[in-house]
Amino acid sequence: MKQINFALMSKELISVIIPCYNQGQFIDEAVDSVLSQTYDNIEVIVVNDGSTDPFTIDLLREYDRPKTKVITTENQGLAEARNTAILAAQGKYILPLDADDKIAPTYCQKAIDVIISDDNLGIVHGETQNFGDNTEVRQDPPSTLEEILKKNTILCSSMYRKTDWETVGGYKKNMKYGGEDWDFWLSILELGRKVYKIPEIMFYYRIRSSSMARSIDEDKFRKLRKQIYLNHLDLYLSHFPDPITLFWEKHNAERENQKILNSFAYRVVSKVVTPLKKIKD
Repeated sequence: MKQINFALMSKELISVIIPCYNQGQFIDEAVDSVLSQTYDNIEVIVVNDGSTDPFTIDLLREYDRPKTKVITTENQGLAEARNTAILAAQGKYILPLDADDKIAPTYCQKAIDVIISDDNLGIVHGETQNFGDNTEVRQDPPSTLEEILKKNTILCSSMYRKTDWETVGGYKKNMKYGGEDWDFWLSILELGRKVYKIPEIMFYYRIRSSSMARSIDEDKFRKLRKQIYLNHLDLYLSHFPDPITLFWEKHNAERENQKILNSFAYRVVSKVVTPLKKIKD
């Protein structure tokens, strides 16, 4: 990558898109974090994705904030809500933001300075700080293609070009159990684009026990991963001879091992064998 100059001060419009489903209690905090950016050429598009909560409905019906517009739709799910917002976006660059999260004041400025410095750069994100029920700084693996194929290591709130979104056909509807951002990043990487991570905290991720990402059960997560592989089979086959079998075998081995560790017989044997080992030693 070229030498990065954070003083470039681009004037390109950035569209920050915020899907919202029954999260009216958080939306002001998310929008405030956008309106507080050091970069001022920004529009905010909130999509009321068929909310049923009266508070959220009433709030967004009369929502009046600078540089902000609200689109109301029937419930479509996160992927289509994002697509709806991006279709209406005027910006050359897109930054998704979930309604219960927020971004650092310098994120837009630093991200756009990076992305315009390299035409082959497709995704720009930063470090993550949890907040809410957990306040840890997340330690994500490097965003290499090999790591991203195994696990999503790119923030859902990452900057990219609207033209790339158009080229790959947006976020896919078939990601029924979440993971639409992981799938989308892989689609952009398939264009030959690169990823850059700003080495600073740029994103604040709210930890809640009721959040969708924390409520996906094992069966749904298996289906999510399988759909990822099927959507990008050529990419996976170029790195793994049989990706579905490979990951399923690893997953099943880990699950069976955990079952053994949790089993009554293992616990009984451990209580007998461990003291005997100590006596023998």
